[in-house]
Amino acid sequence: MAGSPPRLDETDERLLALLRVDARRPIAQLAKDLDISRGLLYSRLARLEDEGVVAGYTVRLGPAFSGSRVRAHMMIKTLPRCHREVEQALVEIPMVQAVFAISGEYDVIALLEAEDTAHLNDLIDEIGLLEGVERTTTSVILATKLER
Repeated sequence: MAGSPPRLDETDERLLALLRVDARRPIAQLAKDLDISRGLLYSRLARLEDEGVVAGYTVRLGPAFSGSRVRAHMMIKTLPRCHREVEQALVEIPMVQAVFAISGEYDVIALLEAEDTAHLNDLIDEIGLLEGVERTTTSVILATKLER
């Protein structure tokens, strides 16, 4: 049975917002921005990590790189009883950046990223040929208006 979700106070929420903008911001600066001691900040971070609120720290690619890439959302309908196999096959494809289980007509949304439209087309074909894929619908992302 799953435990209750972690309780976050206003300081936790502000800390998470600051980390989303810049996870490399120095501890001293974070503590100053939050008006708390560094010791308290360290203990909050440890608690958030222990509770699974913060799962890790990562790199966000800048527009100089990501602007040169072609991204798309692919909605995938799987054949009955093939859902897990399709998800696992998607995980094995490096150009698949994320996989989401969804409700509705389709079963999965995959976020795809390729270096150009030719590679994206090949990727779409590759996914469409996976065992257990019934049909797909792909939308190329023209512009990112907000990404946190």
